[in-house]
Amino acid sequence: MIKKFLMTLTFLISMAVSLRMVMAQQKSIESSGAIWQGNIEQITGLKGTFNQEQNVFKVSSPRTDVKVTVDQIPMAPLMGLTSWAAFTKGSKDNMMVMGDLVLFQDEVNPVMSTALDNGLQVTALHNHFFFDEPKVYFMHLGGEGSIEQLATGVHKALDKIKKIRTANPNPVNSFGNGGITQPSSITSKTIEDILGLKGQSKDGMLKVVIGRKTKMAGGCEVGKDMGINTWAAFAGRDDKAMVDGDFVVHEDELQTILKSLRKGGINVVAIHSHMIQENPRMLFIHYWGIGSTVDLATTIKLALDTQKL
Repeated sequence: MIKKFLMTLTFLISMAVSLRMVMAQQKSIESSGAIWQGNIEQITGLKGTFNQEQNVFKVSSPRTDVKVTVDQIPMAPLMGLTSWAAFTKGSKDNMMVMGDLVLFQDEVNPVMSTALDNGLQVTALHNHFFFDEPKVYFMHLGGEGSIEQLATGVHKALDKIKKIRTANPNPVNSFGNGGITQPSSITSKTIEDILGLKGQSKDGMLKVVIGRKTKMAGGCEVGKDMGINTWAAFAGRDDKAMVDGDFVVHEDELQTILKSLRKGGINVVAIHSHMIQENPRMLFIHYWGIGSTVDLATTIKLALDTQKL
C-alpha cells in the first residue's frame, strides 16, 4: 500500500511539475508574442507575425504605391520591395529592432532624419538593382529600447514616406538645386580656414583629404593613399556651391556623423564597407550637398569634430 501510494504521489508530482512547466512556457510565449503583437501592431499600424521558435515579431509594409521596373521588368513587392521591421528581446529589459526600408531617392534623407530623431540607428544605405525605374534605395535600421520607443520610430519613418508620396505621388529625380555655375570660382581659403586644413585647388574647385589608419587581417597597416580617407570636394561659387565626398568612420562614430550631416542639410547617399577583416573596422559614408561654401564647410567641420582623429 505504501509503495503504491508513493508511486501515485511521485506520478502526481511529476504531472504537476510538467503542467507548471507548460504553463510557464505558455505564459512566456504569451508575455512576449501576444503583448508584442498588440503593442507593435497598434503603434506601427501594421499587421505582423510572431515566430515562436526565434522569439521574433515582424511587421512588413509592401511598396505598392509606386510601380517599379528593373531592366524594364515589372517588380512585385515579393521580389524584394517590402519594408520590414523585426522585434525581439534585447539586453536587460530592452527590446531590439532590426529592419530594412524600401525608399525612393526623394525619401531617403527625410526618412533618415526622422529615424535618427526618433531613437533608431541607421546602419546601411545602398542599392539592390541596376537599371531600376524609379531608382530604389534600401536603408537598414537597428536599435535597442522600449517597445514604445522602437515601434514609434518605425511608425514615424513609415509615416514620413506616406507624407512625401501623398504630396507628390511620383518620385522625383532632383531636389531642384540646379544653377551651379560653371566654371567654378570657389574661394579656397574660406573653406580651408573653416576646416583648419589645406586642400588641393584646381580650376576654381577645392578638394580636402584627411587620412586614417587601420590594419588588414595579415597585419598590414593601410592609410590615406590606400583609400582610408575622408574627403570633401567643392565646386560652384561661394554663395551656391556643391560638395561631395566620403567620411571614413569607426562603427561607434557612425550615428553621430549621420546626425551631424543631416542637421546641416547634407544628403547621405550611401553607407557601406569598403574592406573585409580590417581592425578597427571602417565604414564609409558617401554624401552630397548644396549650399554656400561657409554652410557646407561648417557642417563638415562639425562632423569631423565628433571623431577621434
